[in-house]
Amino acid sequence: MDVIQLGCGVCGLVCAEHIAQNAKVDRLVLADSRTDGALALKARLGMDKVSVVEVDGRDRKALVGLLRDADVVVATMPWRMNRAVMEVASETGTDYVDFGMPFDSTGPDFDRYSEMCRRAGISALVGMGEEPGMSDVFAMHAAAKLDRADEAHIFDGDTATVEGMDMFSLWSPVDLLDETSVPAAVFRNGRTEFIPPLSARRVYDFPSPLGPLPVYSTNHDETYFMPLGIPTLKEASFNIGIDDRFAHAAEIFRKWGLLGKDLVDVKGVKVRPLDVVAAMLPPPSEFADKVKGDTCFVVNVLGVKDGRKALVKVWTVLSHERAYELFHTNAGAYLVGTGGAVATEMLIDGLVKDKGIVIPEQLPPDEFMRRLREKHVDIKEEMTTI
Repeated sequence: MDVIQLGCGVCGLVCAEHIAQNAKVDRLVLADSRTDGALALKARLGMDKVSVVEVDGRDRKALVGLLRDADVVVATMPWRMNRAVMEVASETGTDYVDFGMPFDSTGPDFDRYSEMCRRAGISALVGMGEEPGMSDVFAMHAAAKLDRADEAHIFDGDTATVEGMDMFSLWSPVDLLDETSVPAAVFRNGRTEFIPPLSARRVYDFPSPLGPLPVYSTNHDETYFMPLGIPTLKEASFNIGIDDRFAHAAEIFRKWGLLGKDLVDVKGVKVRPLDVVAAMLPPPSEFADKVKGDTCFVVNVLGVKDGRKALVKVWTVLSHERAYELFHTNAGAYLVGTGGAVATEMLIDGLVKDKGIVIPEQLPPDEFMRRLREKHVDIKEEMTTI
């Protein structure tokens, strides 16, 4: 198998390191417009089958040349850029994996692109990282424990600190700021609704050692995916831990237009305000060895078991120090990249038969979770009656 890793940030490089160790992969190409991280990984792995190329992911002609002879492309650029990669993958007949769906919802574009991939005879696995990805699989696993699942809610928390930094992102700053600038999707009474950005805040008590942390509802793929995979759901949401200071700053930036995505003229130079703000945050690869604390996500599925209301909770916790020991990265990046790697390896192993767009809910949850455990993801679960 020939695999292209397109986008070599902290999450993409974790996926690449897993894939490089897969005996079925004969060639792994690390492709990005910035190659420092990819070159460092190649040097650390010392494998002849790994190569590095400099590619602008916005250059369609370059993408066609890159994907033409590849079996699988793993696209981990900022999610809005990945739609073009899916188009090229359909053109070249290359199976496709990403960590975040390149659409705003599972609406007309989702259906149109799924049909495009189906006609091309390719599997396009979308949202296969940690959240979405692992979280959706956990939800399917939990729902199977119940006679009927009525609600599914995801909570993401982190206690990361970096000495000398007040504001930072452990993953793509562009994607984080984008997420805080758009209305949040929530699934209520059996239908999707949208609420203002960062308008739904609560404190969630995470498993030890994290404890209570503020979380905000944001627009995330799980809110669209889980009702597709679990059709009995009436309520679903995604809630991420965001430092209140960061949330306040993001709200001010949004009101000032500093998170805008349209080009503006600044002294003769066309720029997107969002890109300027994101550029002021350091890349997470620059301080991976300095991150302290723990990350955790919890999936709560509520429903009925044996005639009684019940809650199934599935979660994992990973320290940033442990993630750095494993793959020289932070814990969030490790979980995102590992989820993506598991999905890619299941595709390589022939466990994904569907053509067109494939969401995490379509993958065998027990096999997915077994493979996660083999990659140092500690999964815990409990069921309680309410």
